[in-house]
Amino acid sequence: MPSRLLAALKAIRAYHPHLRHAPFLLALAGGALLRWTAMRAYPKGLWFTGDSYFYVAYALHPQPSPSKTLGYPFLLRLMEPLHSLTAVVAVQHLMGLAVAVMAYAVLCRAGLPGWGAAIVTLPLLYDAYQVELEHLLMSEALFTFLIAAALTLLLWRVKAAPGKDAGPTWWMALAAGLLLGYAVLVRSAGAPLVPVVLLCLLMRRQGWRPALAFGAAAAVPLVAYAMWFHAERGTYALTTSDGIYLWGRTAGFADCSKIDLPSNEQALCLDAATKAEHDPPGHLIWRAEVPPRVIYGSVVTPKANAALRDFSIRAILAQPGAYLRTVGHGVGMAFAWDRSPHPTAATEGLYHFPDRPQVFPGGRSWGGGGTALSDAMRYGRTDTPSEVVQPHAGRMIDYQDRWFVPGPALGALFALGAAGVAVARRRRREVLMAWGTGVTLLLFPIASADFDYRYVVPAMPFACLAVGLALSALRARASEDETGRADAEGEPDGTGEAGGDGGTGGEGEERDDAGAGGGKGVSRWWGTRGSRHRDSDPATVP
Repeated sequence: MPSRLLAALKAIRAYHPHLRHAPFLLALAGGALLRWTAMRAYPKGLWFTGDSYFYVAYALHPQPSPSKTLGYPFLLRLMEPLHSLTAVVAVQHLMGLAVAVMAYAVLCRAGLPGWGAAIVTLPLLYDAYQVELEHLLMSEALFTFLIAAALTLLLWRVKAAPGKDAGPTWWMALAAGLLLGYAVLVRSAGAPLVPVVLLCLLMRRQGWRPALAFGAAAAVPLVAYAMWFHAERGTYALTTSDGIYLWGRTAGFADCSKIDLPSNEQALCLDAATKAEHDPPGHLIWRAEVPPRVIYGSVVTPKANAALRDFSIRAILAQPGAYLRTVGHGVGMAFAWDRSPHPTAATEGLYHFPDRPQVFPGGRSWGGGGTALSDAMRYGRTDTPSEVVQPHAGRMIDYQDRWFVPGPALGALFALGAAGVAVARRRRREVLMAWGTGVTLLLFPIASADFDYRYVVPAMPFACLAVGLALSALRARASEDETGRADAEGEPDGTGEAGGDGGTGGEGEERDDAGAGGGKGVSRWWGTRGSRHRDSDPATVP
């Protein structure tokens, strides 16, 4: 064998521990290439009709909005001096890649082999709808990144041997709380994650210090935002729009003959003809003729919000079965093989890579400034805030037709995560934290507003993480059981131990000449699990 080739093989062998990350690095490079193709196809990003206009407008004219929190416009405001829509989309794609890196790092620290952890992250890197959502000028990429960063801190001290991890330190929990608190400002649907994570921290022995640090830190950005909201709008809140969304969730099944309503809320019931249309809540609430808009005009005033919320809660309490069936129907759509045109075909179409540029509406302001088009042109310093470049766009469209995580596969991920919570034993808290995060992100928007496909995508990384943590726990337990069996087989039996008067030890025990030790037998299992204590072991007598 040539000496150079031999030297190269020796060098590769010397770096063998680092090669365990090669599968993930290859997968990461592929994910980056996929996103680079999307950047070339749509260099100014993609626009979601309505919400993207809102975010850009409030980035240019920051003031508390009654309908949405402004965590994402704060990021756009921070990047506004760059005057580049391309830079915004590039940062969001880097966040998507970072989510996969963080999940991989946690799983490796948990003891999963590099190739196994790489497989778990493949949906995060290659799901076409994940890449498309990162390319939209929307809050989901930042939202998912912040939650993933918070969970990475909380799970970082997980060890390869279950039960031996010390849990997060108080300062890790403090940093995680700040990240998760800000995530709630990016999307208020993240609010239930704070008590979910807090409960998981309290399940740990002596976990009250990290839990206290986490809870206090999570409250800081929320309290600060509520105070800003109060200073501008006269009420302590993050938004005053939760009432109309919850009304839309309940209006379709609410039977006012079964609900004990005050007189000022009885007119909020839908008439039979409108109910018969079965209009999805995500579309129903925007219709000008629905009762809340007829009665209140603006449905996001504190008075209207309180009445709509009260009506909805009364409807849920009076008809819990109907409410659960409605939520279950939404969950079923998330796990169905075929995508539904929900809440409308136009809305669902926005989650597909387009073959033509965005058409901006004219004559309407979304944030007290200019129109959607003028705001987009001003933010990006461009006359063309939406571009489609062929043949790269065609490649992304073809890719999305073939490569995505179908609904049944997503359901299988959540089912495996639930099974992992049951079987992970001493790593149950960690699996529960990841799985509970994914379930909360999936269920809460459906339960409080409506099903939408963009609400499903942020839940997937945490379902994958839960499955990976469960697999690492099973692998570590199998290794521990194998070690225990080996110890049991090698443990000396009873009276033959240490040889006595030069006798042999138990079956399977090896002897070693002790020289001046008087011929005492020395077990090769000394110091391992199941062996005698050092101070009483005859083999240790001088």
